[in-house]
Amino acid sequence: MAARSLRLQLLGWLLIPLAGIVLVNTWITYDSASVTAGIVTDRTLLASARSMAEQIQTSNGVMEAVIPPSALEMFASGAADRVYYRIASSDPPSGGALIAGYGDLPTPARPPDGLSPRYYDARYRDSDLRLVAIRQPVAGVATSHSADIIVGETLGGRALMINRLWTAGFLQQAALVLIAAVFAWFGLQRGLAPLMELGRDVVKRRPDELAPFSDTALQSELKPLVGALNQYTERLQGWSAVQRRFIVNAAHQLRTPLTVLSTQTAYALRTTSPAEKDEALQAIRANTRQMARLANQLLTMSQVEPGGRPMKIQPVDLVAAARRALESLVGLALGRNMDLGFDPRAKEAIVSGNPTMLQELVVNLVDNALRYTPAGGVVTVGIERAGADWLLSVRDNGPGIAPEERERVFERFYRVLGSGAEGSGLGLAIAKEIVESSGGTIALADTEAGAGLLVVVRLPAAEAADVHGQTSPSERS
Repeated sequence: MAARSLRLQLLGWLLIPLAGIVLVNTWITYDSASVTAGIVTDRTLLASARSMAEQIQTSNGVMEAVIPPSALEMFASGAADRVYYRIASSDPPSGGALIAGYGDLPTPARPPDGLSPRYYDARYRDSDLRLVAIRQPVAGVATSHSADIIVGETLGGRALMINRLWTAGFLQQAALVLIAAVFAWFGLQRGLAPLMELGRDVVKRRPDELAPFSDTALQSELKPLVGALNQYTERLQGWSAVQRRFIVNAAHQLRTPLTVLSTQTAYALRTTSPAEKDEALQAIRANTRQMARLANQLLTMSQVEPGGRPMKIQPVDLVAAARRALESLVGLALGRNMDLGFDPRAKEAIVSGNPTMLQELVVNLVDNALRYTPAGGVVTVGIERAGADWLLSVRDNGPGIAPEERERVFERFYRVLGSGAEGSGLGLAIAKEIVESSGGTIALADTEAGAGLLVVVRLPAAEAADVHGQTSPSERS
């Protein structure tokens, strides 16, 4: 699709209405020119007819007419029109007797009444004529007479006058529109110059330059645009800072296990004792699993953090998602001799979210509980309805988290000192991002027994959809 020009759009919005006004005004001018030309033609015809009428005389009872040259010269124009006239007696019984001119010249449908002229149109000798008819009294010696004078002219001069009148008006208005277009174009060029300069400023900037744009030279209508750009660059600057901090922390977190892995591998290669070699390989295996877990958490964090890949939001059965998550953690619970329980208070709990991410939410919360609770402890996952929300709870009887630390544990790579458990400090940070992307909240609290930690996730309930999950009232591994 071709790019649209703002200049041409503004110029079009200015000139198209002007062109419409010119067309309407031209039509009005043409109509006025037609009326004016008609009035001039009619007055010329009447003046010619009366000039002829003044020269009619009676001699020995017979009317005679002398056509003065001025009566015909007043029709002179560049159109080379032809002029026809007819002078005839209107007295009975000799009414209609031709005195001078063309006897077959068309007469009006009604004869002239008194001194009032009668204008009409007719066709004569293959030409359209405009004619006027008047009745002129002629004084005689003993009696008075009257004569009908008809004068007609072809319409070439009238058409020429109309064209001259409306063409002059049209050219003047077209010139005004052209002048307006020129001034408007230069005005748009000057008015859009600050915007063009802003565009060049954006293009010239380095990728890492996120300073705000200046709006001092811009018109007031463009300042909201610059304000929006500055707000966006501010958000981008914050997001970039988070990304840089995330990369630095991730590199630090990966560097330590990689160094340990390199040391363990070198030790396994140097030792000749089968027992020591097996011990080194077991340590390498555990370290590799920890690195794989960290890599998966980093990938999940990149997906759920602001600015990451958009997630598909749909109705999800939280009970079914939690069930799948717990099934994936049964091995870890058995390996640590943990009592992992699931206690949903409903057969299904429909919320809006991403199925994979909600399952990852449960995995991270339960994995944290299993890792930080001493072997032989109890971890219970519950789901229940609370008004317009569904509550997902994870309880453990581990050491818990001090109240002053509960906000900081949601930060990336933050770990409670002295916890002694293996971890990257990303589990709760990932959980918070997933919950917030689903429109919910997450909070830490003490358990009812006072020992351990209670994690409560509140998610808005969604409309029931074609999502089914079957769970038993209570399951334990």
